[in-house]
Amino acid sequence: MAERERRITPPFGGVFVPHKRVMDADDVARATVRIAHEVIERNHGLEQVAVIGLQTGGVPLAERLVEAIERIDGRKVPSGTLDVAFYRDDIGIRPVLPEAVTDIAFSIDGATVVLVDDVLFTGRTIRSAMDALMDLGRPRKIQLAVLVDRGHRELPIRADFVGKNVPTSRGDDVRVQIAEVDGVDAVTVTPGAGANT
Repeated sequence: MAERERRITPPFGGVFVPHKRVMDADDVARATVRIAHEVIERNHGLEQVAVIGLQTGGVPLAERLVEAIERIDGRKVPSGTLDVAFYRDDIGIRPVLPEAVTDIAFSIDGATVVLVDDVLFTGRTIRSAMDALMDLGRPRKIQLAVLVDRGHRELPIRADFVGKNVPTSRGDDVRVQIAEVDGVDAVTVTPGAGANT
């Protein structure tokens, strides 16, 4: 197609993709503080509680959760990062990020581990995370905190702490942006644009 034809043919040089913002920076901050309170209350304090963020989206959220817990309770809980790339059932399909590493500098034996991720969808990433954790030790309990639960589970996995439940269609794309990475805190849903796991 010639350049002139491209300019006069709808959509006239671009495609408009509608998306809806379901959380802004204030919503993300409130959800983080609420989850921090819930973690403390559900565990009757912080004895042997550790927070581990899943690479890559869960890591900055886990750091914020640890900071919020410390502001509320005055204690800093152990924290780390977990890369589940080699535990996934789609390892040949998804890229393995070299910068995403597992960094847990404490024993998880007997601990209550709060796994943190940005979006809970099918549950497969969380299953992989539990497999990875069991290779590192024997936690007393594993709990799950997510910023967004979008539904459509394929495995019997449920989050213990949820920032926001967002009803979606299976093909929608749920995008979590975090200021430390993207320069802004926001959660948007783009209809039919793809899928998260």
